[in-house]
Amino acid sequence: MIILGVILLLVGLVADISILVTLGVILALVGVVLAVLGGTGRAIGGRRHWF
Repeated sequence: MIILGVILLLVGLVADISILVTLGVILALVGVVLAVLGGTGRAIGGRRHWF
């Protein structure tokens, strides 16, 4: 999810499409939050691992 967010962010910046930049930032942030919570061993949505 983090990688997809960064790709959308870069494509949005290069093509000057603001919706892609917004979606890229949101996906990257959600991916980072899930990675941090998953790394601490917290269950998220009933799952211990998101992969």
